[in-house]
Amino acid sequence: RYSYIVGSAIENEFLHVETMPFMEWHLHRYGRSYGDKRDVYKRPDAKNNQSYNAQNANADMVYCFTYAPSGEVLPKQQIRMPPTLKTLSQCRDGPFKNMGAGPQREHLAKSLH
Repeated sequence: RYSYIVGSAIENEFLHVETMPFMEWHLHRYGRSYGDKRDVYKRPDAKNNQSYNAQNANADMVYCFTYAPSGEVLPKQQIRMPPTLKTLSQCRDGPFKNMGAGPQREHLAKSLH
């Protein structure tokens, strides 16, 4: 994941300044959000900051960047599309590793999609 985050930043003229464990960041007590469609129905627990399914504050990292425009026109961005629902449903590792076929697998794939 690190290479995608830093690589994307560099493609957009941001320089990587620092990476630190989330719990060492001075704003670690503030409520976090997913930053996507899940925020509509799944608000973080601001008090405990631990209502994420797959994000543990003790394992998260904070990436710091500074914008450094070159003045040049940026090349076309390299966009990597996320996996399809079908691809997630057929996954055999991660949380799907010991899960058989059925509604539980489909539910997990839909929640990740």
